Amino acid sequence: MNDVKTLADGHWHWSGWLTPKGRLIALFALLRLSDQRVWLLVPDADAAAIVEALKRFVFRSKVVIALREDLSAEGRWAEPVQARGAALGGDEDAGLELDFSGDGGARSLRIVADASAPEDPAAAAQWAMADLRHGLPRLPASQAEQWTPQQLSLERLRAFSVKKGCYPGQEIVARTHFLGKAKRGVVAFAASAPIEPGAEVRGESAALGTVVASASDGASHLALAVLPLERPEQALSIGDQVIEEVPLLDGFAR
Repeated sequence: MNDVKTLADGHWHWSGWLTPKGRLIALFALLRLSDQRVWLLVPDADAAAIVEALKRFVFRSKVVIALREDLSAEGRWAEPVQARGAALGGDEDAGLELDFSGDGGARSLRIVADASAPEDPAAAAQWAMADLRHGLPRLPASQAEQWTPQQLSLERLRAFSVKKGCYPGQEIVARTHFLGKAKRGVVAFAASAPIEPGAEVRGESAALGTVVASASDGASHLALAVLPLERPEQALSIGDQVIEEVPLLDGFAR
């Protein structure tokens, strides 16, 4: 749903794949290594299923689509060594580096052949919370194919194009943009207990929206929900707990 042709070699941006009705199947970082080589870094969706689905679109072109099971992604809470903004650092042999920094602080991510550290669930939870604070929806399977890019406020990440030629769902995305009909967007909430995606967000007298993504590091709990862009100021709740709206952080667009 983004324009790969406008992306320079050695750079990356956010992108995604939509249903014909303009609902997000998967959100990912798209890395353009060269005009003949592109990687998708898929944080949440079933990457193997996406590979098999995309193969259906390969006809006469000499295109190879494969899952890179030999590669791993590892994150660091530190300034990237070489990468800056949308420009990639490193190379395929030594490891590619992405700048994941935003207004919430410095982060870097490396794609390497051999991960140097074992998986750390606590660190992964903190990483997911940082993603959510910057408005990157980490969608579970239950929320796939439910939301348009505008409902997920993905214009904040410059994750979709309204000028690119035809792609699945493009007509819905462009019509919503040019007619100004986006009526809902993403809002971040802090809570006192974990929140499940799909939970209902209620105002003082009625349901207002739905939780699309959540994360918890044990001490803090965060959720993204799709709510009306225009709504009266009122107390909000999910289940039996009162929730507090928190501002989304900027600086994560690429």
